[in-house]
Order: sequence, then structure tokens, then C-alpha cells
Amino acid sequence: MSTQQVDTLVIGAGPTGLGAAKRLNQLNLGSWTLIDANEEAGGLASTDVTKEGFLFDVGGHVIFSHYAYFDDVLAQALPNQDDWYEHQRISYVRSRNVWVPYPYQNNISMLPTEDQVKAIDGMIDAAELRVRAKEPPKTFDEWIVRMMGEGIADLFMRPYNFKVWAVPTTMMQCKWLGERVAAPNLKMVVSNTLNKKVAGNWGPNATFKFPARGGTGGIWKAVAKTLPQENLQFKKKVVKVNAEAHTAYLSDGSLIKYNHLVSTMGLDFLVNTMEGIDSGLKQQLQKAVSDKLVYSSTHVIGIGIRGELPNRIGDKCWLYFPEDDCPFYRATIFSNYSPNNCPQKGAKLPTLQFADPSKGAPSSEPQDGPYWSLMMEVSESHLKPVDNEKVLEDTIRGCVNTQLLLPESEIVSTYHRKFTPGYPTPSLDRDAALQEILPPLLNKYGILSRGRFGSWKYEVGNQDHSFMLGVEAVDRALFGSPEVTLETPDFVNGRRNVERRL
Repeated sequence: MSTQQVDTLVIGAGPTGLGAAKRLNQLNLGSWTLIDANEEAGGLASTDVTKEGFLFDVGGHVIFSHYAYFDDVLAQALPNQDDWYEHQRISYVRSRNVWVPYPYQNNISMLPTEDQVKAIDGMIDAAELRVRAKEPPKTFDEWIVRMMGEGIADLFMRPYNFKVWAVPTTMMQCKWLGERVAAPNLKMVVSNTLNKKVAGNWGPNATFKFPARGGTGGIWKAVAKTLPQENLQFKKKVVKVNAEAHTAYLSDGSLIKYNHLVSTMGLDFLVNTMEGIDSGLKQQLQKAVSDKLVYSSTHVIGIGIRGELPNRIGDKCWLYFPEDDCPFYRATIFSNYSPNNCPQKGAKLPTLQFADPSKGAPSSEPQDGPYWSLMMEVSESHLKPVDNEKVLEDTIRGCVNTQLLLPESEIVSTYHRKFTPGYPTPSLDRDAALQEILPPLLNKYGILSRGRFGSWKYEVGNQDHSFMLGVEAVDRALFGSPEVTLETPDFVNGRRNVERRL
């Protein structure tokens, strides 16, 4: 049984782990190693490739940044102009059989008149409610009603968010929102509705970048290549951590002893498998995990289609679906991000099926392209069950129902992968749980649990946030520096962060 000794151990080669590794390599203040159970870097920001050659990210990922340090790292990893495509976000909500430009609450002029009236009535009531309110809203549902009114709540916000989170909005807090949800401007909404105008782009991802080759996973493979390869160990799975002995146990029987640990494993897995801590504290941590931390699973479904990109799809980026005529809450026109996300036009592929199976069996003779692709996301929880055997079939039917596909569309490739967990839910008790778990791990045992599920904060779960959680964890471990991304999400999301540079 081999034993390795390092100053800092990083578990996980997703964005957070790679952020920690980049900072450790930059500072060069001690020995370190990064380990990951997979064969290559990427984690939850990886990209899969179907046997037919279609790329699908393991979820809806795009690059937009709040941090100069993050930008420096990506520019170093992918430095050439042809490494990237830059896009203006063109996004819609499918509602009442029309495409409503995002954000929905600013563009109700697209809706039928009766729905416009419901929405504006609700906004007027909400304005009065905000004046009378003496306390801030406690739940996401209360926030929705107070900011947008019952009309938009029922038309879009409640059904859509249930499809995303797989729990009702009444079971979620609202502190996580920050800049993620646009509050409507009543004057602008009324003016646009009367004048039949559409509001412009809003939000931090109004423009975004996407890698030209390799999908989102290609970014993180490139970042990993900028690190000393002898410090990276893949196909190394951690099965437990002895917190008191500062030792990680791997599935191959080897050990790694450390002074500092940055773990990007799921916080629930870390707590439940941890050894070498006081039994009373472990019970307290496990109870906080089981009673207060909530997550949903995510099904990612990809469809490769033969033919020219239809005009009805055009240059759309991603689309939202609040209604029950499809199982997915979001669809991405993945081929629009990069032409290299699909096989080239001359690749000959057989048709697997028509989108509507009632159209009969297609010819099995391989034929030329061109090709385009769709990627959908479906959530699942005990409150929102999903038939795993039928979710692909139901998704294709939903694409026909919502006019993403025509009945005769030729499907040449399919992809389905389930992630459990998929989303860290901002539940009502989440913050209390994190306050019970994260400080003792750090203060008593020197363990920094960080990342999308390591620190369980969706509001700092984008790729730039996740990367910087790792960077700041290293600075906390080595220098005692504050972790502004973890501790003050609204602060980092509301500004350009330039304090660190590569």
C-alpha cells in the first residue's frame, strides 16, 4: 500500500479543483497534487461525444465572467482568436404557443390580450404589496408574487421553476436570486405592451463565449494542460477521508496524507464517509445533510438531426418551456454554439427514426448531412418523478409538440445521461445547514469543501464562480484570506472582480 505526502491535496478536476490547482501552481509555496476519479479533467463541465460524432455538454454551459483572473486563465489555455465563438444571447420562452423573448416578465406584449391583462393586473398589485410590506419575503414564491404579481407567477414563474428545481417555489428561499431573475419595470412593461414593443437583452450572460472545438469540456482539458502533469493524478477515486489523521483513502488501497484539503466532492458524500471526527459532531453534520440539504437530478438529452437548420430555429441560443406539453425546462440549439458540435456535412449517417414514429420506418441507408443538434434538460425528484426508460421518447415527442422538430425530422443520433445530483437546491434550510457544516470542517480539520456540490450554493455555481471558489480556497488555506465568492455572492456578482490576476 503506497502512501504519498503533500502540503495541499485537491480532490476533483472540475472547474473548482482546477482553480485550486492553478493558484497552487502560481504561488509555488509547497507541494500539491490533484486527483480525480475520471480519466480526464472537466467534472460537471465535461462534454460527451456520441458514436455518430455529435458533441453534448453535460448540461447547459456557456462562458461569461465576473473575474479578471478567470479570464486570464482561459486566455492562457485557449489563446487564439479561432479558439472561441462569441455570441449574443437570443433566448425565448415558449408560452401560449408563441415565442416570448427573454426575460418573459419584460415582454408580455407577445402574449394574448387576456394574459397581458392578468400580468399587468398582477404587477400593479405587486407594486402595492411592496409598499405595504414590512418584512422581506421569506420564500421564492413570496418574492415572485411581491416582485411580479400573481399573473406572471401563474403564467411562467411557478410552472417553469417547478420544472427546473423539481420542488415548488414555496419550498425555496430567495436570498440566492441576486442578478439571476429580472424584476419587471412596470412603466416599461405597460409602454411596451401598448406599443407592441419587445424589451432588449438583460443579464450577465447577454453575451457569452463558447469554445470552437471540444465543447465546454475542451476548455477544462486545455486548462489542465497548462499545469505540471506530474501533479495531476487521474483514475484515482477517494472512498473516505480521515479528518483527524489528514489522510485520504483511495479505492486502489493507496493513501495521500495532506496538511490542507480542498475537496470538491459532494458535501453529503464527504460528511457521510468521513472518519476520525468526534461521533457527536459527525451525527450533527449528518443530520444537517440529511434534513436540510436538497438536490434534484438532471437528465441531459441530446438529439442529432439531419438537414439544414430550420428558419423557425434560426439563431436562437437556448429556450425555456414552462408548460406541460414537454418534459424539459430548457432546450439549447447546441449546433448554433459551434459548427464543430456536429459531424461535418459529408459524414454519412443512417436515420434512426423520424421524430414522429407514426411516419413509419426510415431508410437505414447512410446519407450525407448537413446536421444540427438540440440539447434538453429534464429535472427529477421525489416530488417530480421521471420514467427513465421513456424520458428520451417523451423528450422527442415534446420537441414535436413545441415545434422544435417537425414530425418528419430525421433523427440520426441520440444521447441521454442522468446526473444525481444535478442541481443544489436553494432550500429554506440550506444556509443553516451550511453554517452547521462548513465552518467546523475548516476550523477543526482544515478541510475546505468547495464547488457546485462541495459548498452547495447555486448562486455561485457557474463556471467562473466554481473556478474562483477553488482559487479562493487555496488563499484561505495558505494565507487566511476571506473567500468573497463563497461568503458574499451578491458582492461578486454585482461587479468586475480584478483583485487577482494570473
